[in-house]
Amino acid sequence: MAAFHVPVYFDYLATFSWALSGAIVALRKRCDIVGVFVLALLTSVGGSILRDGVFLQRTPPVLTDPVYLPLITAASLLVALLHQRIADLPVVDKLVSTIDAIGTPAFAVVGMQLALGAGIPLPGVVLVGAVSGVGGGVLRDVIVREVPFILQPGQFFALVVLFASLVFLTLTLALRVDTVLAAWITIGVFFIARMLTIRYNWQTRPLLRDG
Repeated sequence: MAAFHVPVYFDYLATFSWALSGAIVALRKRCDIVGVFVLALLTSVGGSILRDGVFLQRTPPVLTDPVYLPLITAASLLVALLHQRIADLPVVDKLVSTIDAIGTPAFAVVGMQLALGAGIPLPGVVLVGAVSGVGGGVLRDVIVREVPFILQPGQFFALVVLFASLVFLTLTLALRVDTVLAAWITIGVFFIARMLTIRYNWQTRPLLRDG
């Protein structure tokens, strides 16, 4: 069966939008231009760096594709130059949320495929997929000394990533659905679930409450 690949122009768009979101976080944290670039880099490609460098021992795409670093640099410079106007624009957050709802499952699927090809057991495959999808955001939060967003009570996200990962594995391994079709079904399931979560504000709750 053919492997699923994220369409290259969507890959670049997702990288640019995630870099924007990381740069804006840095701006709101009052970082300098170096801090803006570092957070833009970690947010946009941190997941693939963790996936490839730590789990799969392969060269991350940011080091082999000459487009990524200029894209991240452009996003950083854009935020730096327009810092007075762009920091609080709601359209930026909406763009990132939309791209995120498509990009997270797409990159998770790519990570799971790579893990399956490396002969990693299924629990590890799910872990690699999750790291591929949300690792950049976790690195960003750790760097700015915040509890990573997937560990905090809030709108369903980590659980939706886990559910989408299980959907993909069920379709491909149990039901023998073509990989590319299974990938797009998984992306659709995640997108719908994520949009419903945002629309109805479905949230997790802390296990231990004050008082």
